[in-house]
Amino acid sequence: MFIYWLSIASVTIRVVFKRRVVGVSFAWLLIIYIIPIVGVIAYLLFGELNLGKKRALRAKEMFEPYGHWFRALKDCPEHQPQRMSRYAKPISKLCHNRLGIPGLTDNTLTLHAQPHAILKALIQDINHAKTSIHLEFYIWHPGGLANEVAVSLIQAAKRGVHVRLLLDSAGSMRFLRTHWPQVMRQANIELIEALAVSPIRMFLRRLDLRMHRKIVVIDHHIAYTGSMNMVDPDYFKIESGVGKWVDVMVRITGPTVSVLNGIQAWDWEVETGERHLPPLPACHQPLEIGTVDTVQVIPSGPGMPDEIIHQVLLISIYQAKESIVLTTPYFIPSENLLHALQCAAERGVEVNIIIPNKNDSLMVEWASRSFFDELLRSGVKIYRFHGGLLHTKSVVIDNNHCLIGTVNLDMRSLWLNFEVTLAVDDEIFTRELSALQQQYIAESYLIDKEKWKTRPTIKKLVEQFFYMFSPLL
Repeated sequence: MFIYWLSIASVTIRVVFKRRVVGVSFAWLLIIYIIPIVGVIAYLLFGELNLGKKRALRAKEMFEPYGHWFRALKDCPEHQPQRMSRYAKPISKLCHNRLGIPGLTDNTLTLHAQPHAILKALIQDINHAKTSIHLEFYIWHPGGLANEVAVSLIQAAKRGVHVRLLLDSAGSMRFLRTHWPQVMRQANIELIEALAVSPIRMFLRRLDLRMHRKIVVIDHHIAYTGSMNMVDPDYFKIESGVGKWVDVMVRITGPTVSVLNGIQAWDWEVETGERHLPPLPACHQPLEIGTVDTVQVIPSGPGMPDEIIHQVLLISIYQAKESIVLTTPYFIPSENLLHALQCAAERGVEVNIIIPNKNDSLMVEWASRSFFDELLRSGVKIYRFHGGLLHTKSVVIDNNHCLIGTVNLDMRSLWLNFEVTLAVDDEIFTRELSALQQQYIAESYLIDKEKWKTRPTIKKLVEQFFYMFSPLL
């Protein structure tokens, strides 16, 4: 009995002294005291941002050389803060001060919004690769066009292209158990399983930290990033009852490719200890016509500055004067994000949130609903998309500035996982993304505030129950 109470008291003290968001601490204390033994074990497994001793040490040692590499980008002519809009300047200053990464001009961005078109474009670029292909994904799921991508990578490796592939252990578990990894390695593809899930090490490293980034870099010249995993929607979770996954990817050329390449190199070194710092971009005087004004790359995750993407989201929302349109598959906002969205609506900004009508996570679905009352009362419009599982992660501010990448609006993405997003300061690209969001709205139904109030009491109770655990989801 003494050991029992000592363990609870010890973990309670540890929770309190971590000084995290109050809601997170309260949720953990609730679990620990309602289900004491299970709660203590759960906290030891999932309660702290423990990357593991070796990875944490590597990340600490890497920060200076990578910081020096990122800061060197500031000397490129493509770093032109005078061309940034009022939306981009504070974000760029924040990222430069905290990450050392400047925003860069002279990029060409192409928005791909059809999964099959994304995969075919990627296959075409892989087939033309001459020197290197670097990829990392949270999920690689076998089947359909995803298999054709694998074949293209194998063919590229056989013709002498250096291929490095980093896959999250949990997200890509099914793929890693197929014959594909062996075939790839036999073709001299370097395939590494990131953040391997091992029960043996469960008390040495947090098991639910995930590599959630999606990055492809080809020949140091072409890059892709966005919300889409390496999956063919016709073969992925078709039995889940939520419909096909709806995603976007951005194809990029220009100096921003080097930044994404540097982030992929960072992830590779954290996992393997091997350093492959890419070449800096071939800097030249920016073009004035036909290029995106500024792209700011924002990575986050263990070993990087805390809450950086969360801060960028807050800055963007508070800068809005006319409209905010936000799409996310998983909507469990922090208290600060919730208040920022409410404040925007209450000061006359049109705020639209688009989320899937059906979600593949039951806990997230109920926890998400618990925020609807406050948002609807503030004048926020909430749309439920019925054309599949809307997996696109995007924010458009005043049709002039946008964020697009891998980040869900939940605690896991904002505080735990390895993520990346782009802050794009370009009116033409932003309007293209805005037009896509309007297509999503056309395939959605608007939640009626008055009808929502009349939902059954049992649903309200379930929502509030899962709300208590929302800081941990």
